[in-house]
Amino acid sequence: MHRVVVLALDGVYPFELGIPQRVFGTADGRYEVLTCTADGRPVRTSADFAITTDHGPEALATADTVIIPPYESAPASARLPAPVAEALALIPSGARIVSICTGAFTLAAAGLLDGRPATTHWRLTARFRALFPKVALDADVLFIDDGDILTSAGAASGVDVCLHLIRKDHGSQVANRVARRCVVPPWREGGQAQYIEQPVPEPSTAGTAATREWALTRLDKPLTLTDLAGHARMSLRTFARRFGDEVGMSPGRWLIQQRVARARELLESSDLPVELIAGRVGFATAASLRQHLHAAIGVSPQTYRRTFQAAE
Repeated sequence: MHRVVVLALDGVYPFELGIPQRVFGTADGRYEVLTCTADGRPVRTSADFAITTDHGPEALATADTVIIPPYESAPASARLPAPVAEALALIPSGARIVSICTGAFTLAAAGLLDGRPATTHWRLTARFRALFPKVALDADVLFIDDGDILTSAGAASGVDVCLHLIRKDHGSQVANRVARRCVVPPWREGGQAQYIEQPVPEPSTAGTAATREWALTRLDKPLTLTDLAGHARMSLRTFARRFGDEVGMSPGRWLIQQRVARARELLESSDLPVELIAGRVGFATAASLRQHLHAAIGVSPQTYRRTFQAAE
């Protein structure tokens, strides 16, 4: 059984602390989740209570995956407290290490992110760059998978990165089942931009949600902006503006994302030829599917299929 060990540091946010147990613990017994502290003692949280765990730092030595949730007041120093540094030194060399939000500060202070890509919450990027100039920080993404080290942005992206790991370990069917049980989206691509100061659209009785649902049932057909606006009974200009306000991107870009998502599902769950999958999701050619899939996740359809069917 794959063991996930969560390291709770002083000032930990209770919500993010519970994400690994909630997500990995819903994967039909495929993971064991333990929570520990750096010295075995209780730690305060960002709320009005402290927590006591059943495990001390020795649990880290048994981990297959280590997760460091965020904590209150990201450090103003690039040096780790001695107990934390000693605890991190116990992590086996082959273990995956994951940070959520300000947990990236701990990894960077330990020197684990030097020369590597990483992300953290967008509001803390200036402080992070000042403290850790050797890290290739990307503040515009939800999470970054750099192999044995993964970093993620704010709270919800902690759910995203955990589901991403389940997809890598056991395929999309298991990850999708976990997502349904947790009532969260089955995946949001890691490269998706963090939602930075995006205004909430004004309430309206005439939105684009129904048209988006309609479009999802017709991805195999050519869909133009005129088709979408016509279904919504709006002018082209009004529809494009309202769609952008509600979704944060253009209708064309959104359609491509949905087609790529459907293609990924078919690549994971079927042996259909790439040419046939391209037609079923609305791409004119297999070359077009390859281009858009590579732009989205950096791999070819064949490589993607081999990765996830091997996991299955």
